[in-house]
Amino acid sequence: MSDTRPSLLLVNDDGIHAPGLRAMYDALLPWGDVTLAAPASEQSGVGHGITYLHPLLAHREYRDGEFYGWKVEGSPADCVRLGILQLCPRKPDMVISGINAGCNIGINVLYSGTVAAAIEGAFFGIPSVALSQWIDGPPDYTTTARRAVTLVKELLARSPASGTLWNVNFPPPKPGWPAGVKIAAMGVRRHTETMEKRIDPRGRAYYWTGWEPIRSHHADPGSDLEGMQQGYITITPLRFDLTEPQALERLQQIDWSVPNDG
Repeated sequence: MSDTRPSLLLVNDDGIHAPGLRAMYDALLPWGDVTLAAPASEQSGVGHGITYLHPLLAHREYRDGEFYGWKVEGSPADCVRLGILQLCPRKPDMVISGINAGCNIGINVLYSGTVAAAIEGAFFGIPSVALSQWIDGPPDYTTTARRAVTLVKELLARSPASGTLWNVNFPPPKPGWPAGVKIAAMGVRRHTETMEKRIDPRGRAYYWTGWEPIRSHHADPGSDLEGMQQGYITITPLRFDLTEPQALERLQQIDWSVPNDG
């Protein structure tokens, strides 16, 4: 990063009118040059989908008569790709995704559009962070955004390597919370899997997915869920290489033969 103000790409998955995005935008302005690119509508749970079968449209969005950012008719990952390749005046020094309404912990990270946007930034070799707020009552996005900027600056200073990736979750505003900052592993176990069946007035079945990020996971020791339940801000370093190294090494030792057709 140069000595000038950092170039920051801000995205989310809740849509361009989300209050968490607005609070983060305002908190980042004193620090860096912010380019905002966010979905035109909510894209929660879309994961890492991208648009390639039809054109990707982006519209200028204004707030109080001034240019605010780009409203993109696509996914969070689309917003990052478009922002880096077309919309930012120079390559971003950091991609910031959020603040998401609701925490992104455990294996829900794999479904999250918020986290997917940060992963897309890391694909481009840019340090990237996903920011999420556990909603358990009225959120205070302004306070969370101020805390997030402080943490983001420290993360960038301590781990500036190309493509570094973090997932950060904030507890709700309760007395004595946040209790501090905890570096935590991603929880990988859910204890409830529900799909509720209902019947509409015409007698047709429809279904609601029933899991909820906090209450459906095991609070394993050292996990992001445990840290959140104890009132900590949790930081989880992530990587997008899904290769299983032990299996890779073991299987590479085998002399594989090509199966015959007979």
